[in-house]
Amino acid sequence: MPELPEVETTRRGLAPHVEGRVITGVLLRRPDLRWPIPPEVAASLPGQRVLGVRRRAKYLLLDTAPGSALLHLGMSGMLRVLPAATPVETHDHVDIALDSGRVLRFTDPRRFGCLLWQPAGETHDLLQRLGPEPLSDDFHAQYLYQRSRDRKAPIKTFLMDQAVVVGVGNIYAAESLFRAGIAPGRAAGSISRERYARLVSAVKTILAHAITRGGTTLRDFLNPDGAPGYFEQELFVYGREGEACRTCGRTIRDGRMGNRATAWCGGCQT
Repeated sequence: MPELPEVETTRRGLAPHVEGRVITGVLLRRPDLRWPIPPEVAASLPGQRVLGVRRRAKYLLLDTAPGSALLHLGMSGMLRVLPAATPVETHDHVDIALDSGRVLRFTDPRRFGCLLWQPAGETHDLLQRLGPEPLSDDFHAQYLYQRSRDRKAPIKTFLMDQAVVVGVGNIYAAESLFRAGIAPGRAAGSISRERYARLVSAVKTILAHAITRGGTTLRDFLNPDGAPGYFEQELFVYGREGEACRTCGRTIRDGRMGNRATAWCGGCQT
């Protein structure tokens, strides 16, 4: 599933082509994706100028005066800005036509993504209980330390809880814990404030770097320009189970945590 850097890369790729443009029409080739597409999407967007393209967690929002189109890429979704005459393929479910003569096309083979509506001045239910953005000033060591007290859940599961902090998915949680030297199975409530400071620094550094590198190459993900991300080449533990640690040479261990594959180095992470 595309993680925060992939979604932010998509946002940055789309913004110059979409912001300030007037939406001239919305074509829905099916009535639903993961959930039904609200009628407001097709009824309210045409004639409106796109005021901004924002990201909240792994959601993208296209802001207009009456409200925002709320999109999630799901497992395999992709957003591209294409010439309006570009032939439509099987999984091209939505076209948002722009006054530039291009369309913002939402392609989603597995249909785990979504296209929903957030009226102006309101916050959609999906965004109501989200934690702070990991690259914001609201995400800091004291915050994590306080939220973790008396928590027996593994630190990796805690870090991936969207109510704690948004957008730190499996790949970047594994890499951040490695960089901070923390074993993923350690109880969140047992970790000191000093170690949380190292973890926060690792999360911010790794996510920021991944964004500059275009995210992580995933099987179903392509950037808006069709180019894959490049961060995968720099992974230390994720996807390297059974290989030698690049730091200490020990074999990368693997297991499952919170029903997700987990990789770590028993030498570097304690």
